[in-house]
Amino acid sequence: MNIKTLSFGCRLNALESEKIANGLSKVINTAILVNTCSVTGEAERQSAQTVRKLSRENPNVLIFVTGCGATRNPELFAKIPRVIVVDNVNKMNIKSYLDAMDKYDFDISCSKIDVFKNAETPLSKQFIQVQNGCNHDCTYCVTRLLRGPSISFPYAEILADAQQAVKNGFYEIVLTGVDTASYVRVENNKPFLLADLCRALLHDVPEIQRLRLSSIDPASPEVFKIIDLMRQDSRFMPHLHLSMQSGSDEILRAMRRRHDADMLKRIVQYSNDGFQVTFSADIICGFPGETENLFNETVNVVREMGLIHAHAFPFSPRPKTVAATMPNMVPKNISKERVKIINDIATENKIAFMKKQIGKIVSVLVEEKNIGRTPDDIDVKIGGKNIPNKTICDVKITGINGDMFAGEIA
Repeated sequence: MNIKTLSFGCRLNALESEKIANGLSKVINTAILVNTCSVTGEAERQSAQTVRKLSRENPNVLIFVTGCGATRNPELFAKIPRVIVVDNVNKMNIKSYLDAMDKYDFDISCSKIDVFKNAETPLSKQFIQVQNGCNHDCTYCVTRLLRGPSISFPYAEILADAQQAVKNGFYEIVLTGVDTASYVRVENNKPFLLADLCRALLHDVPEIQRLRLSSIDPASPEVFKIIDLMRQDSRFMPHLHLSMQSGSDEILRAMRRRHDADMLKRIVQYSNDGFQVTFSADIICGFPGETENLFNETVNVVREMGLIHAHAFPFSPRPKTVAATMPNMVPKNISKERVKIINDIATENKIAFMKKQIGKIVSVLVEEKNIGRTPDDIDVKIGGKNIPNKTICDVKITGINGDMFAGEIA
């Protein structure tokens, strides 16, 4: 298959790119597919910059550009030579790409990719999309405008994807979506929610050895059900990534988030009641109106929750969102300083947690070059002979090497 893909932003984009490439490979011989992101202005800029470079380096190849960046600003990409833009509404429909090609005067008979240094990183775990879109109205978010309302996929399709994954040798499954917590279907005349989905997969596909969620909204009651399921089935990895965004109630209200700081603390307390779950989170720094005192509220919550990872990033005003026109914008340099503060605290939390794990034996998924991933989503470098990727093995934690564990086969 000579369909090359490059994805920006969320893991969902990479998963969709893989499906699109598989479909395109059945009807055309050569193309480059770029799946763009628009969550921040920088992500959109990087997407366009990369597409321009690919166009210069491959003068005989069609480049399909899709995703949120291309949907929000199609003109930015359409003016690049040999680029065909397919919006989010049509991105999973292969016929849309063929119809667009028919309208494009370009001979692809001699297509040849000359330069492509951006290959997707091969994974040892399989991501499965369970949901798309979002029904909420967070003031900062452009993604919900570009992906549309929430749609939950049928369980039969998700089950088939999971069964195929284990046949292909993937024993860790990660469920993903735009707003995964909003998953809801009706099965056997009963509501079928996210925790029900996870429980069903663990039952119906016993070959799954590790199950994870890519992220979850802390406002959802499903969080507590998921933690209960982790207690009941050790195959559900005891780590959750929360779409937290802030630890200040005032900022959370301005964002129109549906949780508060107390909810975040209650989730952690619930998870530590005879069972330990580790947490990571998305955090926006420098949201309009975020004073130093309000930022310090977030700092205190990050410390109290013991977050071991933080995906902290500066606020980026996105067109057509409420937050883009809010007063009291925070200077970019201050936002960046706050990002560093949050990341440094998360690192401190992580190292403190890691020190307590030395000497323990943990299950590790080997991803590449003898570097694996613990149930708590921390890298571990395994000494000794080479271990094949996708292997799940027991490893004794012997120490800490930088930001990862050092270990040996138990």
